Amino acid sequence: MSESIVETGECPAPVSSDGVPRPRRAADDSPGHEAVVLLERTRGVVDPELRAAVESLPGQLRRVALYHFGWSHADGTPAAGNAGKAIRPALVLAAASALGGAEARTAAVRAAAAVELVHNFTLLHDDVMDRDTTRRHRPTAWTVFGDPDAILAGDALQALALRLLADDPHPASGRAAARLAECVIELCAGQQTDTALEQRAPGEVGLDEVLAMAEAKTGALLGCACALGALYAGAEDEVVAALDTFGRQAGLAFQLIDDVIGIWGDPRRTGKPAGADLAVRKKSLPVVAALTSGTPAGTELAALYARPHTAGDSGDIARATVAVEQAGGRDWAQAEAADRMARAVQELARAVPAPEAAGGLLALAEFVTRRSS
Repeated sequence: MSESIVETGECPAPVSSDGVPRPRRAADDSPGHEAVVLLERTRGVVDPELRAAVESLPGQLRRVALYHFGWSHADGTPAAGNAGKAIRPALVLAAASALGGAEARTAAVRAAAAVELVHNFTLLHDDVMDRDTTRRHRPTAWTVFGDPDAILAGDALQALALRLLADDPHPASGRAAARLAECVIELCAGQQTDTALEQRAPGEVGLDEVLAMAEAKTGALLGCACALGALYAGAEDEVVAALDTFGRQAGLAFQLIDDVIGIWGDPRRTGKPAGADLAVRKKSLPVVAALTSGTPAGTELAALYARPHTAGDSGDIARATVAVEQAGGRDWAQAEAADRMARAVQELARAVPAPEAAGGLLALAEFVTRRSS
């Protein structure tokens, strides 16, 4: 794959269920147009449910959560901020629609909101653990309100998610709540592995374990989102499982591209400083691919990673960036993202054989590999 994923937002030609590249639709000339429409529609129906849930929180927890979602400024005054792309709730609704039509999609709105609440619980906690200072082009919640308030607001969002499902009279809500709770455990396990890997020497981290960690941290929730949509459509167990796998594989593609953006993304679009992941010595997928490449550039990168980054030393980040690329980390990550996308499409064809019904899910999966921020 070329470098255009980051620089122009393009992606490889879409693939059919047998892994063969298929011709682009006319709509593909405007990358992600169908997905953007789905995401906007999702925000329109899910945001009121999210806002109602967040507004039910008491005092300071409500204030922190509203700030995190971009709905208020730090002083509590209203803001028209960015609440995120809504990829996960869009997957819930697209899966429900693909299998059960408009009725199932409408019924799954509360489940979609629950998934988005869990996603934002993880963001609040991740920002604290990673010490990230910027998200969605504004200071992260912990930098504004402190660690305790950010952590507790995240905990509250997770509880809200489960309460939404517990209060939902839909017959699938019980299974959905159990599945979401299992997903949260997997997310936490993935995050714990991620933090543990950061404490290990560069040469002690393998690519397979980082891929497994990425599936738990990112793929699990996208898979869960698709599975919840299938449950709300009344799908059979094998269909639910296939859509879960579809989401997981798309999630790995998403994480691979996210890691590429974390190194080479434009700060004006990402909202984060250039090379932020390298500065904190994050063992992202392209970095580990480079470290395990057996190349001179990989050896140079290991030496750079073995010593802490000094604030203000942009040359150090520049050298690490070049080393990852020369060791093949960027090319590997982009090729692996294409492979994971192909696997995702194969699983989608198993779950939803009719191409017209699967179109929304396919558009969203393609969208995550076209990201530039």
